[in-house]
Amino acid sequence: MMAVAPAASAQTTNAPSAGAGVQRVCAQPAKPGMMACLALARTDVMQHLGVSPKAAPSGYGPSDLKSAYNLPTGGSGATVAIVDAQDDPNAESDLATYRSQYGLPACTTANGCFKKVDQNGGTSYPTADAGWAGEISLDVDMVSAVCPQCHILLVEAKSATMANLGTAVNRAVTMGAKYVSNSYGGSEDSTDTSADSSYFNHPGVAITVSSGDSGYGTEYPAASKYVTAVGGTSLSTASNSRGWSESVWGSSSGGEGAGSGCSAYDAKPSWQKDTGCAKRSVADVSAVADPYTGVAVYDSYQDQGWNVYGGTSASSPIIASVYALAGTPASGTVPASFPYSHTSSLNDVTSGANGSCGNYLCKAGAGYDGPTGLGTPNGTAAFTK
Repeated sequence: MMAVAPAASAQTTNAPSAGAGVQRVCAQPAKPGMMACLALARTDVMQHLGVSPKAAPSGYGPSDLKSAYNLPTGGSGATVAIVDAQDDPNAESDLATYRSQYGLPACTTANGCFKKVDQNGGTSYPTADAGWAGEISLDVDMVSAVCPQCHILLVEAKSATMANLGTAVNRAVTMGAKYVSNSYGGSEDSTDTSADSSYFNHPGVAITVSSGDSGYGTEYPAASKYVTAVGGTSLSTASNSRGWSESVWGSSSGGEGAGSGCSAYDAKPSWQKDTGCAKRSVADVSAVADPYTGVAVYDSYQDQGWNVYGGTSASSPIIASVYALAGTPASGTVPASFPYSHTSSLNDVTSGANGSCGNYLCKAGAGYDGPTGLGTPNGTAAFTK
């Protein structure tokens, strides 16, 4: 497939910096009801369209994530859906480059592994957008890294409104996906509980949502009681028995890092037992999200090929894919509840903070905390009933 050059992007115009050497690929939402993708791209890494056969791209790849999270092979026949806004014309060709680099099996429209649809299930794709194209590349690459045998269903909403993105979520479920990743968010408002029932109440489907990239503070739809809200960590190699260590992505001064906190509107689900929030607490679990310990991504539309990405946009598709490795959720279950019954099967993250709230909602500690939830995957046992 021929690569397409990016058109001008309203989504990425004046996209704010997320810290030295890091750029948000999507602009912040302009008004209530609008969502922004949560991908962060490094600007201090040399971007390039190819690597030599003996070289590896910068950033963590599939073998790193498999090692860090003790993941098995599997997922054959499972479909992980990615819900994003706007179109990435190069999604399939860029995916092919990523998978070829790491020796993963081809995932194409022709072999039935990859499918791209609009929010109505057809091929009238929305307008291309460079920022969301970067998000799409990150999402499909993370599914490939964690569950290379999974099929990928990319559902593109016609705009970044919650209504259109929610319609795309429903489309993914209608098309049979049992795992749906959503790497976007916006401010909470009083209509969220209505959106919950309209778009996210899908028993038997694991729906993951990024918790946010602005540190302490709650975003929607991560605050929905029906979804698995995914926080973020900094991931580094270590000389311990695991071989890896993790801390909260963020700092006590706040402003950037994994989102966390108390929902203003969504009721607390029965499986959450923390006492610092009367309503829904965010997050539930986490995975790598710090762009400075980020993942390798190939995107030739928003970027110039290989780059290093982060944000909780990375952790959401990682966790959706871990659910896929764990197996199909039983009919009628709420997969967001599963980790709460298997806390010993997670890596508890006990250091770091994403703000200065003074308690577990922004500071890691033993057991549950806001920025990392119950912890990160240690195999798949925490993601089954």
